[in-house]
Amino acid sequence: MFDSYTENTLEYDPKLCINCGMCSTVCPHGVFRDGEKTAQLVDKKACMECGACHLNCPTDAIKVESGVGCAYAMMWSAITGQKEVTCGDGECC
Repeated sequence: MFDSYTENTLEYDPKLCINCGMCSTVCPHGVFRDGEKTAQLVDKKACMECGACHLNCPTDAIKVESGVGCAYAMMWSAITGQKEVTCGDGECC
């Protein structure tokens, strides 16, 4: 069901960013990096949609639907007892 997952719901508006550094601090996959004036979105495809960046962004510059995509696939696998979870290129988070 999740083998063809290639996109995610992550949206970033650098115009709203105040460069607080929270997104790069809380992201477990290094999707964001600190920049000179705003955070830099460096690897959107690495986003597992956990929602940590969105929840910790004080200006709502980052939006993501947590519970979908790779994170959802991992949870669904645990609930249903699947032994292998794949998304995108056959690998997962």
